[in-house]
Amino acid sequence: MEEFDELRAKVNTLQEVRILLSAIIDSTQDAISVVDENGLGLLINPAYTRMTGLTANDVIGKPPTVDIAEGESMHMQVLKTRLPVKGVLMKVGPKRKEVIVNVAPIIVSGQLRGSVGVLHDISEIHKLSEELESAKRLIRHLEAKYTFRDIIGESEAIMAAIEQARRAAVTPATVLLRGESGTGKELFAHAIHRSSERQKGQYIRVNCSALAEGLLESELFGYVEGAFTGAKRGGKAGLFEEANGGTIFLDEIGEISLNLQAKLLRVLQEREIVKVGDNRALNIDVRVITATNANLEAELRAGRFREDLYYRLNVIPVIIPPLRQRCEDIPLLIQHLIGSFNQDYGRCVERISNEALQILMGYHWPGNVRELENIIGRAIINMRIGETVVELHHLPILANPNANPELAFVNPQQPSLTREDEGFEGLYKQWERSILLATLQKNGGNKTKSAQDLKMSIRNFYYKLKRHALV
Repeated sequence: MEEFDELRAKVNTLQEVRILLSAIIDSTQDAISVVDENGLGLLINPAYTRMTGLTANDVIGKPPTVDIAEGESMHMQVLKTRLPVKGVLMKVGPKRKEVIVNVAPIIVSGQLRGSVGVLHDISEIHKLSEELESAKRLIRHLEAKYTFRDIIGESEAIMAAIEQARRAAVTPATVLLRGESGTGKELFAHAIHRSSERQKGQYIRVNCSALAEGLLESELFGYVEGAFTGAKRGGKAGLFEEANGGTIFLDEIGEISLNLQAKLLRVLQEREIVKVGDNRALNIDVRVITATNANLEAELRAGRFREDLYYRLNVIPVIIPPLRQRCEDIPLLIQHLIGSFNQDYGRCVERISNEALQILMGYHWPGNVRELENIIGRAIINMRIGETVVELHHLPILANPNANPELAFVNPQQPSLTREDEGFEGLYKQWERSILLATLQKNGGNKTKSAQDLKMSIRNFYYKLKRHALV
């Protein structure tokens, strides 16, 4: 009787597990098909019936080919090889539904007991892909939102760049924006488009360094049906075609391959494109703006950039100055950023202290305006709720990973770089000023502690601060 009770308990447990597994399989949204070791249908779920139109009576106990309208049985292949298969295109059911099939063997205690297949509706995948493409197009088209009024600065260097860009905007010529990373090249591209006759046309941005060569070519020029494996039915329009009548902004133009450079040259010279897999030319009317932080002249000499393309791109060069060459704009930029972060973070910060501003004015800004934005954002996050002034101790430690941190605070606009101060004296003044600023920042602006760290009297410390106009 004890053995009987144990067996009955095991049977009850097995029945509960079977009911649970059946409920799990039936509730999943993926279509599932299971066959035994002989290939005869063993189990399907409701999602399988909805997708194929076949019921359990049509499939259970039948050969695995009963549901196939086009293609070979992956169940039989897996049973023969004991290896899984993935991503096989097939048509199933009386409605010839297009699906992608993944099949895996079922092995229990080393014995092959059958196989399980999962079917995905291709029409759903196509629908999601189209929605993604639509969203990407919408994002690209909404990007041209800045004007020249959004470029902050009153220095001579930035005003000269803006004036050159304004003159370029009213012409149909190709513009080459040159400047270090973080200087605002994309901002200028937006402003040029918004000030041009094409402002009502499409504005499309492409980061040439973010895509592999083959993918970039198909994205730029489009492709025809059957151009390559996985090509969308009916082909696809390229970004040049989408931008017809508007502007296309090619960022990081120095990163494209020589093969793609030749095709881009044809676009600029002939005003026509050829889709991947096609031999017919398609006329387009697109304004091209390019940008790079690379030294194109050095790339020319090294043979990595075509000379003819260089002269086609460099029709109107706009040189965007780095932040270290327009330090007088830093207070304006900081005030603008404070207002922006107040809205984003729900703060009420009013200004930056003079000591903190001196630190930022003395920094060399390798990351340019983008780095300044990062530092002000971090400083505001470090502030307590209710604080209204950005102080020195709120700022993160500024350092240049490519240089001696003690020299990271040298201001290139400082008078010590004038002709009369060249040589050892000029370099010594730079070094002394950088040490003073670095120590002040380290100690949160505490002058007494800074003097102690430098092992000098407070009087001598104040004398040196005054000598370098730091007080």
